[in-house]
Amino acid sequence: MEQATDFLAESEALNAAFEGVSGNQWDTETQFKGWTLNDVLVHLHFWNQMADLSLMDEGAFQARLAETFAGIGKVGFRATENSMITLRGEELRAAWQELYRDIGARWVDLDPKQRVKWAGPDMSVRSSITARQMETWAHGQEVFDILGLKRQEQDRVKNIVVLGVNTFGWAYKVNGRDVPAAMPRLELTAPSGAIWEFGEPGDNKISGSAVEFAQVSAQTRNVADTDLVAEGPIAREWLSIAQCFAGGPEQPPGKGLRHRVS
Repeated sequence: MEQATDFLAESEALNAAFEGVSGNQWDTETQFKGWTLNDVLVHLHFWNQMADLSLMDEGAFQARLAETFAGIGKVGFRATENSMITLRGEELRAAWQELYRDIGARWVDLDPKQRVKWAGPDMSVRSSITARQMETWAHGQEVFDILGLKRQEQDRVKNIVVLGVNTFGWAYKVNGRDVPAAMPRLELTAPSGAIWEFGEPGDNKISGSAVEFAQVSAQTRNVADTDLVAEGPIAREWLSIAQCFAGGPEQPPGKGLRHRVS
């Protein structure tokens, strides 16, 4: 299952960005809702654990999910995650690294169509590991940004682009809008220079960087901070509400609020 290899590579790329971070630097606030570097790793490690638990022990997964939802209802999202993952700094990084490498090694041999439970509807293990890559890539963006690093993007970002494509209708539904009859045409340039095309030709089209389309879909950049070209009202509307992740409707960051620190 190639997506497991892509998840592993995405995690290794983020892990490399943490080289040199030590001591109080782990409490550095990012541009994403004031999350610290510790918060990012707590979040990624917790949900990596949950994804693996859903595969290994469905009953234990359901029990921990219920405990998680109860905690969120009482003290909120961040406090719940931070109470369930108590490691911090280098110890947290080491635990996260050990688990993502273990997952990458084991999940690669799974049947991609195998079903697992999740917080929402059941999903395939291919969808589950792709979601883990997307979260690692998306939350990795705030790490690279605040540390002043430029991520060397690879064509594995196509998994996240495909998530963006597949959630076209979801983005409209979660925002209480009618889903257009047809998705805009996409003509995107991959990091390798390849051209990725989605949808049928029509009056609405989005063209430009595949990475920037993924950033807008994962809401790590405002579309105004990209060079994406949107032709037609549906194309422009989609980019304003794109959301390739589950949960309630989220607003993309304001123009200029997410950027690489120089």
